[in-house]
Amino acid sequence: MLITALAPKLVARWAEAHPRAYQLYQRALKVFPSGVTHDNRYVEPFPIYVDRAAGSRKWDVDGHEYVDYFMGHGALLLGHSHPAITDAVLRQVPRGSHYGACHELEVRWGELVQEIVPSAEKLHFTSSGTEATMMAIRLARAHTRRDKVMKIRGHFHGWHDYATIAMEPPYDEPISRGVPKALASTVVHVSPMDLPALEAAFAADPDIAGVILIAGGCGHDYLQAVNDIAHLHGAVTIYDEVVTGFRYAPGGCQEYYGVTPDMTTLAKILAGGFPGGAVVGRAEIIDILEFRDDPTWMRHGRIRHPGTLNANPVSAAAGIACLEIARTGEPQRLATATADRIRAGINAALRQRGVPGEAYGEVSQIAVKLPSARVGADQLKYAFRMAMQLGGVDVSGLAMLVSSVHTDADVDQTITAFDSSIAMLRAEGML
Repeated sequence: MLITALAPKLVARWAEAHPRAYQLYQRALKVFPSGVTHDNRYVEPFPIYVDRAAGSRKWDVDGHEYVDYFMGHGALLLGHSHPAITDAVLRQVPRGSHYGACHELEVRWGELVQEIVPSAEKLHFTSSGTEATMMAIRLARAHTRRDKVMKIRGHFHGWHDYATIAMEPPYDEPISRGVPKALASTVVHVSPMDLPALEAAFAADPDIAGVILIAGGCGHDYLQAVNDIAHLHGAVTIYDEVVTGFRYAPGGCQEYYGVTPDMTTLAKILAGGFPGGAVVGRAEIIDILEFRDDPTWMRHGRIRHPGTLNANPVSAAAGIACLEIARTGEPQRLATATADRIRAGINAALRQRGVPGEAYGEVSQIAVKLPSARVGADQLKYAFRMAMQLGGVDVSGLAMLVSSVHTDADVDQTITAFDSSIAMLRAEGML
């Protein structure tokens, strides 16, 4: 059922406040499927359209100001338009946006990653996180000379073919059309945090090249056990740190938990909010990409990887500026402290209103659980986001990503907006 039928008063109030967004959405529907350019930007009845952003805030085309917790889908640990990143980009653009050649910035960017990320003996830049996980899986297969990869059910690794398996029940079926059925036979999947199942899967299938997982929330003991089991069976471990990299700690989850994988995928914060990704790891694995004076190696041994925008100088400049600040650990400390206050405030509001649910999450990542037997999960997310936006706060469904520049005033506004949102959802009979 559409959200307009489930929450008519909320939708009417929200739509009345966003006439310009409605006009743009009608134009967008004629250009893009469902009018959006990213799945997470699809909402009912229609999305807001942002005009500008700075620090912890953004402003839409209808003149509304929001405390932002989308934060560039997690790419903006330092907030919107951070002066150091903006200055670096403005210095670089007049010098050239794409050389089609090697340059000093890419070398320094790579050196910074090596200095910060524990698993980064060597690395290779890509243009996105999806591309990084594609490359990591291929490297695992090439290194072990095996064909299969193990995934953890529900863990998101982008939109490429292998990432579509084991995302939703039934787990053997891709979540997307257009993926060959035969592909499912090359992906082994187990439930989250289920070490006996993981060990049994490795023991039963000697063709598993490696296991890829999102390390956030897993803890030291589980991650160490995964490493040990994989290595026992001659396989490699891949941590997808596209979101968690440089967020949990300067060196990501692997630094935070103290467990180092064989390979890591990075993006988002890596490039300071600009396009960019990387696969990093043990030198002997990453060096499968190297050129050699050996025709057999060049034809049958190495992995080829072109990429028009790999390590382009603008992304490199932004990435260097961002990582020089992120490596200090201060942005992570500030963002986590702010997130702790938000979680505490939301949980207090829920208790006061007698609503079952909770705000939880590690470091600067927040998830909100609002059980509802009356509406579906998507409809609840759409309604919650509309209600929060009416309070001047923008969230990603029932999730928030906190930056180092969110303020005490932002926290107060967020908790007030949350409390009001719960009241609105209750008034619509959704909670």
